[in-house]
Amino acid sequence: MDLKAFRVRMYKGILDSDWVNIDSLTVLVGKNESGKTSLLKALHKLNPYESDPYEIGKEWPRGLRTKRSEEHVVCVARFQLSDQEKSELTEITHIEKIPDIVEASRNYAGKLEIKFEEELSLDESTPVEIDTTEIDAILDKLPKVRDNFSDEFKKYADECLNEARRLANEKQFMELEQLVQKHESLLKEKRAQSHANSYRAELRFTNQYLTGLNQFVQNLLPLPSVQSKVDNYLIEHLPTFIYMDDYRAFSGTAHLDDIKTRRDSGRSTEEDKTFLTILGLSNLDLDDLIQLGQGTEEQVEERQYDLDDGAATLTKIISGRFRQRSYEVTYRADDLSFFTFVKDNRDPALIKLEERSKGFQWFFSFDLMFMHESKGTFEGCVILLDEPGLHLHPEAQKDLLLRLEEYAKGNILLYTTHLPFMIDLNHPDRVRVLKETENGIVVTTDFIESPPEAKFVLQAALGMDASQSFLVADRNLVVEGVNDYWVLSELSNLLQQDGKRGRPKDVLITPAGSASTAVHIATIMIGQNLDVVALFDSDDEGRRAQGKLDHNWLTQYKGTQTKTLLLGNAVGACGDFALEDLFPENFITGIVKEVYSRKLAAADIDEITLQGEGILWQKILRFMKEKGIEGINKGPIAKQLRNKLSDMKDVSELPEGTKEKAVKLFQEIRNAFGEK
Repeated sequence: MDLKAFRVRMYKGILDSDWVNIDSLTVLVGKNESGKTSLLKALHKLNPYESDPYEIGKEWPRGLRTKRSEEHVVCVARFQLSDQEKSELTEITHIEKIPDIVEASRNYAGKLEIKFEEELSLDESTPVEIDTTEIDAILDKLPKVRDNFSDEFKKYADECLNEARRLANEKQFMELEQLVQKHESLLKEKRAQSHANSYRAELRFTNQYLTGLNQFVQNLLPLPSVQSKVDNYLIEHLPTFIYMDDYRAFSGTAHLDDIKTRRDSGRSTEEDKTFLTILGLSNLDLDDLIQLGQGTEEQVEERQYDLDDGAATLTKIISGRFRQRSYEVTYRADDLSFFTFVKDNRDPALIKLEERSKGFQWFFSFDLMFMHESKGTFEGCVILLDEPGLHLHPEAQKDLLLRLEEYAKGNILLYTTHLPFMIDLNHPDRVRVLKETENGIVVTTDFIESPPEAKFVLQAALGMDASQSFLVADRNLVVEGVNDYWVLSELSNLLQQDGKRGRPKDVLITPAGSASTAVHIATIMIGQNLDVVALFDSDDEGRRAQGKLDHNWLTQYKGTQTKTLLLGNAVGACGDFALEDLFPENFITGIVKEVYSRKLAAADIDEITLQGEGILWQKILRFMKEKGIEGINKGPIAKQLRNKLSDMKDVSELPEGTKEKAVKLFQEIRNAFGEK
């Protein structure tokens, strides 16, 4: 089952969170004390990995004591069944079409209920699945027909036994229950006709048979119904929840005897627990290490062999987890002192773990503790992380975000944050924002209605992700890249000098870095209630980005002053079209010849002849590739184009056809901003 959505009601500061839709990786954004922890804890207690019941005395919202009830459902969640799960449920119910979604809920009293979102009509007369060997074992306990029975009684006794066995094997249990009285009358009638010599043996058989048959029926009565079998199946397959908010760090050096003393007396510190966890992941045992370390010279050598093997085991586990460097773990022990060394691919020297950066120590311990919390596997778990990465520097936070991506590949993962670097704006659809209202804390994807603190986090993430510093105005034109920014700015200046209208003076041009990033930046700006026009190239990437912004986001933000434009449509061009296509081919190829004159001369090329379909830049790249010229970059060409535009005195110096296209483009931009 995959978690798809959940809802929390009447839990601490949350009166009704409303439905929170979940992706494989979802981030809950909010300031401190905004309710992020409460939301995770309420969800965690729905089906915790370890027992963690709701406590109505501590967790019921304050000031609403008169409404308090143990029967109140705290959390309800929707799960999607896999094809395999639906197939197995079909075997139990004999119903071909099993609904996709089930809902699980738990109340303050601790009662867990799980049901299909669509009502499932179960036929309780459907045979219950029971192992036939179990039936045979019970039937074998029934008495056997004896030779000293009369022939007539023997015949009917065999028939009774065979009928009971047939109904049992056919699982006709309701008819079997009625068989006791029927057979009692039949055998009594036949026994009365028997000779006195066989009467006593037949009476003994009758009593044993009826007692056994009745016991058999009684054993069947508590067997689960189809409904209870379905309920049990769903509960068994309900994902368990792992909640983590205590990210302990391990320094690397430990005194084994001290750790053992505290462990045996139940006084283990948090660092002790982390150390024991790391030993466990290394398949090492604390008691064995102490015993071998105090033994003979051969045993001390054996201990070091175990330590080397354990370190190699751990190294294999963490291989590839740290993007910045590749690490190798080494363990050493001196008597009862234990040391952890870590070397990397940049420096082969062994360095104690506690001499590494604090960020690395935290990351190292967190990753291993994370594995330990689910006993090394996350299969069938929903992972809930409260404010991971608080003490990491920004680059390490980005590393952690990559790790969370890996964890979420096979599991549902939710985490809370108020850190900009812990938000991946390549996936703004993962962001959920917590805000306080008069009716308590709610969760929303509406960035416009987000509280200022959440907007600040999102805007900070936006600025960092764009790899540059830029301002945000009330009205913003978002373009795909800095090359577009340069060219549009210079064209606008030329048009304004000539009395033509370029971009509106209060509109700020924001370069995104790519079409997909332009979607993310525009989305966050929309969330800040700003006017936005997003301009995309008329190519496959640009059209996909426009579609994503139009259909995934603008449908949520109806009423905002937001528009999307494709360059080709804006200037009335057919087919693929990018900003350099505003200029004639010979004008752009002339700039290419200036920028890459040495490469062209080395290839003995005097003229650039473009052929085929596509935007102008693609045709240039195709020509260069055919000629074996590599290392061609659009940036230097765009800079040279900007310089040429900047050197022009007025719009009359623009190449033929460019002015008309530029005028059309800026007119469409002004129209998109609502100017006539």
